[in-house]
Amino acid sequence: MTVLHSTLPEWRALAELAATMREAHLRDLVDADERRFEHLHVEHAEWLLDLSRQRVTRETLAALCALARAAGLAARIEAMFRGDPINVTEGRAVLHAALRSTFAGSAAVQHEVQAAREQIEAFVAAVRDGRERGATGQPLRQIVNIGIGGSDLGPLLVADALRHEWSGGLTPHFVSNVDRTQLEDLMRTLDPAETLVVVCSKTFTTQETQANAQAARAWIVGALGADAPGAHFVAVSTNAAAMDAFGLRPGRRFPMWDWVGGRYSVWSAVGLAAELVIGSERFGEFLHGASEIDAHFLNTPFEQNLPVLMGLVGVWNRTFLGLPTLAVLPYEQRLARLPAYLQQLEMESNGKSVTLAGTPVDYATAPVVWGEPGSNAQHSFFQMLHQGSASAALDFIAPLRGSSGDTAAQDLALQNCFAQVQAFAFGMTREEAEREMRAAGLSEANVARLAPHRTYPGNRPSSLLLYPRTTARTLGQLLALYEHSVFVQGTVWGINSFDQFGVELGKKLAGAITIGGAHRPSGPGAAGIAALIDYVVKHR
Repeated sequence: MTVLHSTLPEWRALAELAATMREAHLRDLVDADERRFEHLHVEHAEWLLDLSRQRVTRETLAALCALARAAGLAARIEAMFRGDPINVTEGRAVLHAALRSTFAGSAAVQHEVQAAREQIEAFVAAVRDGRERGATGQPLRQIVNIGIGGSDLGPLLVADALRHEWSGGLTPHFVSNVDRTQLEDLMRTLDPAETLVVVCSKTFTTQETQANAQAARAWIVGALGADAPGAHFVAVSTNAAAMDAFGLRPGRRFPMWDWVGGRYSVWSAVGLAAELVIGSERFGEFLHGASEIDAHFLNTPFEQNLPVLMGLVGVWNRTFLGLPTLAVLPYEQRLARLPAYLQQLEMESNGKSVTLAGTPVDYATAPVVWGEPGSNAQHSFFQMLHQGSASAALDFIAPLRGSSGDTAAQDLALQNCFAQVQAFAFGMTREEAEREMRAAGLSEANVARLAPHRTYPGNRPSSLLLYPRTTARTLGQLLALYEHSVFVQGTVWGINSFDQFGVELGKKLAGAITIGGAHRPSGPGAAGIAALIDYVVKHR
C-alpha cells in the first residue's frame, strides 16, 4: 500500500513553513538575507537557475529536499533509468532517456535504439541528398508531419526553435487538427510531387491522425496515381497490419516502443520531420544535450540538481502556497511553442488526483501551464499578473545571446526580462508610487486619486533560467530539464506521471456520436447531444 505523502513528517514540516511564508513578502526575504542570490542560485555547466525571487529560503529548499528523499526520489530515478516498470497502471517501463543516453535501459534496449537511429539517419541522408525521390522522380523538399499531441508538439517545437539551423532546402509543415483546415491550406500551396508525408501514430489508429493521413493519401493518389503513396509516405508506428493496408513500404516504417509515451517521444523517430530539416548531425547534438542533463539528474546531489530543484519549487508553489497556474515566459521568439509543449508535458503527466495505489490525494497536483514569449506577454497578460486578483508562479527563460546574432536586440530582451522579474517580485508600494508622481509634478489631488491604480503588490514568485544560446544542444538540455522536473513532482505527489487515461473518455464518446446518421446517442445526457446533432443538421 502506497503511503499518502501528506502523512509524512517531512510534508507536515513544509506545511508549517508554508503557513509562515504565505505572510512573508519577497522584500522582507531580501532584507533578511543580503546574499540571497548567492544562496539561492545554482549553476551547472552553462546553465544558471536563479531561485532568489521564489518565496523560499535555504530552510525551505532543505525541507523540500528532505521530502524528496522521504518520497523515495533517488530510488525512483534509478528505477526509471534501469528500466523498471514504474508506469504501474500499464505495467510498462519509462525509458525515453534510452533514446538519447547509453546508460539508460538494458543492452537489448540500447541495441534496438541504435538500430533505429541507423535506419533514421540513412533515410534522412537519402532524402537530403536527393536519392529518395517522389513518384515522378522529383526530390522531396516539402515535409508534412501528421500527428497530434506529442507527435505534433515535439517535432514542431524543435523545428521552430532551430529554424536558423535549417539546411538542405527542405521545409517542414505540421498538421494536427481534425477539422482539416491545416491540411487543406497546405494542399492548396504544396506540389504533391515533391511532398513527403510523415505519419506519426504509435497505434496507427488515432482518430485525428488517421483522418488527416487518409485525406493526404487521397490528395497524393488524385494527383500522382494509385501507386504514389509508397513513394510519398513514411510512418512512425507499431501497427504493421495498418501500415500494410495504408500502402507503406517496409523500408519506410520507423519503430516506436511501448516504453515511450507520446509526450516524451520527440527523441525517437517522432522527431523525423525536424531531423530532416536540420540534419542528423544537429539532431544528434539535440540528443546529446538531453543526455548531458540525464547524467546530471542521475548523479548530482539534490541540492545542486537543476531539475530536482525546479520540480521541488513547482511542488512548493502549487501544493504548499496554493498557486494554481504556471506561466512559462521565454524571452526568445524561437521558443514560442515551448509553453504549448510544456502544457502537455506537465498537465498530461501530472494532471492526476489519485496515488499510484489509487488512493485519492488530499492536496493540489499539477498547475495549469500557459504562457507566451516574454515581449508579447508584457503587452497582453502581464497586466493581470502584476495587478490582478489572481496570482501565478512564473518561469522566465532567456538565452545570453539571441539566435539572430544581434547582440543589441538580445540586450533589450534581457533588460526587459530582468526588469520584469524584479517588478513581479518587489512591485511598487503606495508610498513609492506617490513619491514618483510628486517627482513628475502631479498635483496632490491627482496623486491621491491615482495612487491605488499605480500600486503593484509584487510578491509574484519566479524562477529564471539562463543559458548561452538556442542551439540543438541547449534545446535538448532545456526539454530534458523540464521532463525530469515533471518526474520529480510526480514522485513527490506519489502519482503516476506516465499514463493518460483522461485523454481516452472523450475519444470513446466521440466514436459513438454521428452527425446526421441513423444512430442516436445513448447514455447520460443523450437527449441534449441528440438536440445538438439535430441543430447542426438543420442549420448547417
